[in-house]
Amino acid sequence: MDNFYLVLAYLVIGFGLRRLPAMPENSGIVLNIYVLYVALPALILKNVPLLQFSSELLIPALTPWLLLLAVVAAVLLLSKLFGWSREVTGALLIVLPLGNTSFLGFPMTQALFGSDAMPYAVVYDQVGSFIALATYVTIVAAIYSPQISKPTAKSIIIKIVSFPSFIALAAGLLLRNVSFPPLADALINNLAATLVPVVMIAVGFQLSFRFSRSEISPLVSALTIKLLMMPLLAWAIWRGLGQSGLAVDISIFQAAMPPMISAGAIAIMAGLAPRLVSGIIGFGILIGLVSLPVVFLLLH
Repeated sequence: MDNFYLVLAYLVIGFGLRRLPAMPENSGIVLNIYVLYVALPALILKNVPLLQFSSELLIPALTPWLLLLAVVAAVLLLSKLFGWSREVTGALLIVLPLGNTSFLGFPMTQALFGSDAMPYAVVYDQVGSFIALATYVTIVAAIYSPQISKPTAKSIIIKIVSFPSFIALAAGLLLRNVSFPPLADALINNLAATLVPVVMIAVGFQLSFRFSRSEISPLVSALTIKLLMMPLLAWAIWRGLGQSGLAVDISIFQAAMPPMISAGAIAIMAGLAPRLVSGIIGFGILIGLVSLPVVFLLLH
């Protein structure tokens, strides 16, 4: 559990840095860019060669897509029941299906399950969360926001294949049986090791809790769906099919992740309920730091 306490310490450091006048307002964005383009690809390059291809990999690969369908149905139903605006509905459709499966999921998986679990976490994130971010989120944002032009098949494909983590995934698969030179191996390991402190400091720096009283209903609904319904549904699906083991546990654990920060950023840039999205992201992370260890304990 020492690694878990380190994650909390990094979060507090980031939260405190935001109060320093010397820190630029865009520091969180800069840190996230570093993680997206350097630390995360390095971690993927480090872990993908460890993948052992088997039918077990289908579990973390399929889980996020099954949950996405369920979440979309739940949001559309609740939108009708509560009379949410088109703006709020679009924001929840973007933010809820995807979790922080890399930024928070990787360090939490490493801290609680160990390195043996990381390959499954990578598959869940790359085959599920990332591809959905590049496709589903882009399309929903285009449909619900007049600020974003409608995506084309070509632009979506280019977005997928040019994303650093996807390039790292492809390179890792191609180089599975290749031994890196000692210097290259040390570089990859050292850069991958920076992901946990940098990303958690960035998360702490960007925490926001601004939302109005009228947004309580979608806020509570969103957190309930993301942090409670999704892991329970993942558990019900695979246990109902008689599946168990580490692949199932990691799929359930990743399903319990708070909303993805990148998806929230897209929703905000699209002009879809920015205060609500900030509240969902901020509270989701803080609650997740408590709920994720609980999910871990329930799985053991």
